Amino acid sequence: MAGTTDGSTKTMGVLTVGGLVAVTAYTVALGSNGWLWFGWVVLGLITLTLVVMRTT
Repeated sequence: MAGTTDGSTKTMGVLTVGGLVAVTAYTVALGSNGWLWFGWVVLGLITLTLVVMRTT
């Protein structure tokens, strides 16, 4: 992330990466769940939007 990000954007980034790890672990252990992946994509898009808004 860019150096101009604030604490909330960094927190969202950490949550997004943590969510990816959790969804991947769930998929490996119990099989794929489309709703979990959809939720992670939405979270990733929100995080990306925050990063873009902070850098412009």
